[in-house]
This record gives sequence, C-alpha cells and structure tokens, in this order.
Amino acid sequence: MNYTQELVEIYDLLFDRYGPQHWWPGETRDEIIIGAILTQNTNWKNVEKAIENLKIKNLLTLVNITKTDMPEITQCIRPSGYYNQKALRLQEIAQYFMGSDVQSFSTRTTAEMRTELLALKGIGPETADSILLYAFEKPVFVIDTYTKRIFARSGIFPGNISYDEAQNFFMQNLQENAELFNEFHALLVRHAKECCQKNPHCIKCVLLKKCKFNNYDLNQEQ
Repeated sequence: MNYTQELVEIYDLLFDRYGPQHWWPGETRDEIIIGAILTQNTNWKNVEKAIENLKIKNLLTLVNITKTDMPEITQCIRPSGYYNQKALRLQEIAQYFMGSDVQSFSTRTTAEMRTELLALKGIGPETADSILLYAFEKPVFVIDTYTKRIFARSGIFPGNISYDEAQNFFMQNLQENAELFNEFHALLVRHAKECCQKNPHCIKCVLLKKCKFNNYDLNQEQ
C-alpha cells in the first residue's frame, strides 16, 4: 500500500467533509500551553469551563500562574478534573518557561524542545507534542486515542500500536509541515467525535469505504 497516497486521500475526504478546523483553541501561546495541560484525561468542553474561570481571574498567562497560590488555581480548574494534579503541573511548567525564557526555548531544535518538555513531571508525549505543534508551530504529529481508533479501524494500525510507532507513521509518510499536521490532527479529532466514536455512526462516515471495522476488536483500543 502507498501510505502517502492513502493519507492524502483520508485528509482530503475529511477536509471536504468538515472544512478547516482553526485549531488549537487559544488566542496566545500561553493559553495554548495552559490548555494542553488542562485537556489531559478530559474533554474540551470541561477545559473550556476551566479556561473561562482562569480568564475571569486573569490567570491565562504563565507569569500570572507563577504568582498565584495553588488553591486559587485549583478552584478555577475544577471542571477539568484531576485539578490538584493539574494545578501543580501548571505551576511547574509556568515556572519552567519563566526560568528558561520562552523566546530562547523556541530557538532550539524541535528534538531538544521535546526532550526538555518530556523531562517535566506530568508531561507525556501527547501533551509535549501538542505544545510543540500548536504553541510553537513545530512540525510534529500529535497522536491521541481518536487517531489510533480511526487508523486501527481502517486496518492501517494494529490495535496495540505505541505512541512513537503511530507518530513515526505520519512523520515518515507526510511532508514535514506544521500547518498540515495541525489541520490533519484537528480533522481526525472532529471525525472521531462526530462519527468514529466507540460506538460508531458508520452510516454517515466519509471514510466508510476505507474502514475494516467489522474485523476490528474494540477491546484492543487503548
């Protein structure tokens, strides 16, 4: 199979169906970084509530996060779940960027930036890559449960594929382009939410002809 051609076809089908997604939600780099932490283990609707609370308290900047007591941050982000843990992570990543200087950080290689982010407590590959792609416009492909589900059902991914294996698949078969990676990931998220759910709505799926769902074991999903 020509995977590059297959990916282009999937992208085109999704783009024709949904149009541009204008991701990531957030007006500033700080907001995107904060949102990437808050979205861990929850859905975006809950994150939006937490962000609105932070906005009311003028806490949507990293510098203000570093100056704010933990209980106030915790109270603001309660809707996002795991709020004690996330409040600590917000302060830690805010202190990191304030100490290392965001401008200096952004001049490093993508690999160096990723290594530094992954060294921070509570920052895994998906969060690190979301920050790199959406906040710093670096060409890294973000992998999430939605992406694995869609491509496992298409027969391209095995059900137990690792994060790195899935990411390498996209990086090796697509042109290295942050704008493309941004739009493609956003389209996959949109499609998973509207059609390719755990209990899928196959009748309206634009990828139905590419789907091998009947041969796919839902218990393999991670």
